[in-house]
Amino acid sequence: MTTALGFDPKFLADVDVPLPDRPRSPDRPRLPDHPDLVTLAYTHFSVSIDPARRLAAVTGVNIDGGSLKDVARSDNWRLDDRLPASQQAGNELYSNNDLDRGHLVRRRDPVWGELSVARRANSDTFHYTVCAPQTATLNQSKTLWLGLEDYVLGYAEQYGRRLSVFSGCIFAQDDPGYRGFAIPRRFFKIAVWSQDAAPACTGYVLDQSPSLDPILDKPLRVETDPPTLGPYRTYQVPVADISSATGLDLEVLIEADRYAPVAAARAEASRWTELTRLSDIHL
Repeated sequence: MTTALGFDPKFLADVDVPLPDRPRSPDRPRLPDHPDLVTLAYTHFSVSIDPARRLAAVTGVNIDGGSLKDVARSDNWRLDDRLPASQQAGNELYSNNDLDRGHLVRRRDPVWGELSVARRANSDTFHYTVCAPQTATLNQSKTLWLGLEDYVLGYAEQYGRRLSVFSGCIFAQDDPGYRGFAIPRRFFKIAVWSQDAAPACTGYVLDQSPSLDPILDKPLRVETDPPTLGPYRTYQVPVADISSATGLDLEVLIEADRYAPVAAARAEASRWTELTRLSDIHL
């Protein structure tokens, strides 16, 4: 059976939600140092790489919560031979340190459908193009981050069992350098579902800044204890703020943002809500 590859913009019932891209029109010029993205299609998801940063600017995955399969991890990490090795971050970034290969497309999200298709999707998530360097620590904030899709999918089940999720790196000029790479301090996630024949979404940011510096300042790990790490911080944020920070065209999602009215009613300094539990989320 031939399986269609890539993120499907028509996956959600009654709505069309395209994979975000950087604007090209004359009235919406690119941000400095933001080259064209290179999009790679995988099973049930797509990854758009920034070739200058060698990491994903945005990923998009379709999740069918009604046909998820339980497939064992493969951990067969590999480069994608459709892209020059010089445009992707491989094992040279992650070896002998306390950086994780953090899945931008959560491993289980595209693993649905017929078992053979689910296995292929599982394998696809172990391309280096699908991950980004995240500090190897687990605390409440990162647990919240990893559980956001499940929480929003549960909410979306009132209207249908499908969800599309966009995730990626937030690149900044002052991201710290390490082994020839600039390591993102922050990541974003936008969960999208169909409600009343229209798109609805919420946006989030994960900030790993407090836990990052102890790793980057440490020499190669040999058999030593990991450094004491600071916390992750997870926020619910206006999608418009994600668009500004990433240079991605998120116009459709900005209009569908369920959190925007909450942020608009607050002072500028409190537009972002730091999450300490899933019940803090505004849907």
